[in-house]
Amino acid sequence: MKEFSHKVLQESKTDPEPSGEDHKPRLPLPPLVRIAIYDSFTSAPRIVDLKAPGVRQLMDLLSEKAYNFSQQKGGAVPYTTIREVVENLIHANFQEVIINIYEGGNVIRISDQGPGIPDKTRVFEPGFTTARGEAKRYIRGVGSGLPIVKETMSLSGGQVTIEDNLQCGTVVTLTLLKEMKKKADNDNIGPKTASRDERVSLTHRQNMVLSLVTELEEVGPTRISEELDISLTTAYRELTFLEHAGFITSGSQGKRRVASKGLEYLKQLART
Repeated sequence: MKEFSHKVLQESKTDPEPSGEDHKPRLPLPPLVRIAIYDSFTSAPRIVDLKAPGVRQLMDLLSEKAYNFSQQKGGAVPYTTIREVVENLIHANFQEVIINIYEGGNVIRISDQGPGIPDKTRVFEPGFTTARGEAKRYIRGVGSGLPIVKETMSLSGGQVTIEDNLQCGTVVTLTLLKEMKKKADNDNIGPKTASRDERVSLTHRQNMVLSLVTELEEVGPTRISEELDISLTTAYRELTFLEHAGFITSGSQGKRRVASKGLEYLKQLART
């Protein structure tokens, strides 16, 4: 397993000082935020730590780097969707922000440890906003961000899901399903096609995750993490693997259900 590589990027500019009635206390910034770029789920990610002197610079830096790393891996997630989600991190004061990039850049998972979103059923409604006070200095605060993300991802052949993070905070996942399917189809052209019928061997933890999804009928990575006492990142990784292997399926809200292939696998496992 390759070693983690760390790189700290800094900007020298500072936020312009507001004037008049807009002069309000600055939002506190964390020491750094983190981006993890995965080549595969079987190897350690490349870690890039970012910091900036001000909120605007941090939003610019995060959006730019996440987009560029996604593009470098072959991803096609639109910049506007990444930017809108990054801007929403201001509601969490950028606490414990981690951006994970998977699946050739076509899955971007942005998590924080902020106050979370109590009413996730309304976040995609135009005009709904939780922007307050000083946050409005940096974002529009008119409730157009996440509806734009949902529409843009849908037009791009993808989806956006929002879930509770472990303990506190929010996880927003941008997934380009069309690009992932295209890549999978390309990978299976020619001699490799025969391997699609080969039996997949799951690890003990993957068996536990699959069994739990079957038992709970519909579940997300947060519940998996809590039930199995594993990290949220690990839960998400195992669910993604099982989904791509055809054992489970994903709904519009990111909840997973067992597929017929998963049920058949568990039946065969019980016989051994």
